[in-house]
Amino acid sequence: MTYILAFLIGGLICGLGQLILDNTTFTPGHMLVLFTVLGAVLGGIGLYEPLIKLAGAGALIPVSGFGSSLVRGVMVESQKLGWVGLLTGVFEFTGLGLAAAVFFGTIIALIFTPRS
Repeated sequence: MTYILAFLIGGLICGLGQLILDNTTFTPGHMLVLFTVLGAVLGGIGLYEPLIKLAGAGALIPVSGFGSSLVRGVMVESQKLGWVGLLTGVFEFTGLGLAAAVFFGTIIALIFTPRS
């Protein structure tokens, strides 16, 4: 049942994004920002965490889960470190993923030649 919920919730998030993309003048960059900020706001007011508990990876994998993770890290670190946590907390839950993306992106860029 967990896989089905993850598939349905993740598909619903992606389907909503596709509907917005098809029916507005938004670019993929606009959608990236929209869903990241939406996930951050919902995470900040405590509404995204129940969705993550319900859908698991179906709610974490879309970019809205990244926004929620950013806010969650800031909230945890600001409780421990105060004002300093507001600056360092962003990397608490997302730092490893960001570092891996930069590392592997660099390796792939060195190996392959772009077409254009």
